[in-house]
Amino acid sequence: VQLQASGGGLVQAGGSLRLSCVITARSSGRSFGTHPMGWFRQAPGKEREFVAAITPTLRDTFYADSVKGRFTISGDGAKNTLYLQMDSVKAEDTAVYYCAASPTSNVFHEPYEFWGQGTEVTVSS
Repeated sequence: VQLQASGGGLVQAGGSLRLSCVITARSSGRSFGTHPMGWFRQAPGKEREFVAAITPTLRDTFYADSVKGRFTISGDGAKNTLYLQMDSVKAEDTAVYYCAASPTSNVFHEPYEFWGQGTEVTVSS
């Protein structure tokens, strides 16, 4: 399974940004919709932390308390794409954001089996 994240950039505090993650299988087999998927982030000098997750059916979502009510995780099966809509961003949201699929224990914690390369988000205050 390959994950390709994009959409990061510079955004002002209070603004919005949408991250995307295309999830594909190395072979012709389907990958999207077969694993739980999530977003993690790593701020400078800090450990990587859970941000949000979604079940393979796209019906159930989970969020870290720090982003609840501001971020929305979603997916589009037709496009094999996972999204993270970031609204009302704050300076403390500055981090490299990683998409991931197939957690080995539960969606809130690493390890996940598959990871994207990360996309950097910088929030200016």
